[in-house]
Amino acid sequence: MIVNVKEFEEVSKLPGAKRYEYFIKKVADNEELWGLYNDGWAMVADDDGNEMIPFWPRKEFAEACCLEQWSNYSAEPIDLYEFIDGWLVDMKKDGLSAAIFYTKHDKGIVVKPEKLTEDLNEELENY
Repeated sequence: MIVNVKEFEEVSKLPGAKRYEYFIKKVADNEELWGLYNDGWAMVADDDGNEMIPFWPRKEFAEACCLEQWSNYSAEPIDLYEFIDGWLVDMKKDGLSAAIFYTKHDKGIVVKPEKLTEDLNEELENY
C-alpha cells in the first residue's frame, strides 16, 4: 500500500511519540518494516556515540531519508517476524537500539530492542 502525500506530510510532522505509535500499528498491520541498505544497514549514533539502526513503517518514509550520508542507500523491507525473532535478539546482544521513524528533522524515538519487542507483540495480540 502506498502512502498518499497528505498522510505522508501529516505523519512526518507528528511528534516522535505519535510517530512511534503510528510505526507500531502500521508495522503490525503490514507485517513488515523498512530499513536503508547499501552493503550494510544504515546506522546512526546519538550524541554519546551509541549506535542505532533506523527503521520506518513504510517504504516512502524510509526513502525520504535517502539523503546526505544515506544518499546511496535504498529502502529495503524486513519481515516483521524475522525482525522480532532475529533482528531484535541480535540487536540486544550487540547493544544496539532502534531509531524509530527517523526524519530529516529529528533522529526519531530511540527504543531498546526489549521495549520494541514488547510493543510489537502487544499490538499483534490485537489481530
